[in-house]
Amino acid sequence: MTTLAFFEGEIVPINQAKISITNHTLHYGTGCFAGIRGYWNKSKNQLYIFRLADHYTRFLNSAKLLFSVIKYSNEQLQACTLELLRREGWKENVYIRPIAYKDEGVYRVWLHDANDKVAIFSQPTGGYLPDDKGITACVSSWRRVDDSAIPARGKVNGTYVNSSLAKSDALLSGFNEAILLNQDGHVSEATAANFMMVRDGKLVTPPITANLLEGVVRKSMIELARDKLGITVEEREIDRSELYMADEAFFCGTGVQMAAVASIDHRSIGDGNKGPVTQELGDLFNRILVGEEPDYKHWLTPVYN
Repeated sequence: MTTLAFFEGEIVPINQAKISITNHTLHYGTGCFAGIRGYWNKSKNQLYIFRLADHYTRFLNSAKLLFSVIKYSNEQLQACTLELLRREGWKENVYIRPIAYKDEGVYRVWLHDANDKVAIFSQPTGGYLPDDKGITACVSSWRRVDDSAIPARGKVNGTYVNSSLAKSDALLSGFNEAILLNQDGHVSEATAANFMMVRDGKLVTPPITANLLEGVVRKSMIELARDKLGITVEEREIDRSELYMADEAFFCGTGVQMAAVASIDHRSIGDGNKGPVTQELGDLFNRILVGEEPDYKHWLTPVYN
């Protein structure tokens, strides 16, 4: 159970970390956030945070998009996070949520010259999507928000209305997840994860310019596939019809981690089961997360001394 939060520059009981209903970010979505995971290794009695510095680099870049002036450096945010987790004393997998918000009243719609603040909390977490037998997906009728409207490469609070609309439609239609196309009609990403597929032995994923989030896990998957497993990686546009011809497909991200896709729009992907590339990449990734791959220890930050 979450008991603490970093709020107003100090760690306080979670029930004291409150903002006013007049808060600017509450009304206009003018904040940004990060999703970070910590993984518990029972045999080593250690909690490992995955790519902490990289997540805070993206967090601070997202803040720049909103004219937010964050008074904390990347290193200071990392230190605050570690202290918070140590105080909580987690001995299980956790999700960490930093958020930057504008502590202003409701009567201003501009972004600059605001009172920007940061809060952080953590909580135990499991999987975001079912992944035991692969998940079902559909192509959403909602298009991914365009960079010329709201910058999709930042984790901006208001952008997730786009994701929420697509997610609810998918769930109410009997699917686990939705795939959004961009304004050009090419594959962008899922509602809260990046998309990858395998065709003819190659790992294929949409480019950053397809209005998708610059995922930390996405970047990691590309590096692992190319440099560790020797798989050719293509970052290119993907048409909707090409989805149906994939040999394998999966979603990846901090929340979802890695989830195999069994079908898209009622069409089986491969034989409908987790494919060999997805399996091998997923197994490697899971070992890395709990500190069992020495070559990737630099991706992990241990919480406990």
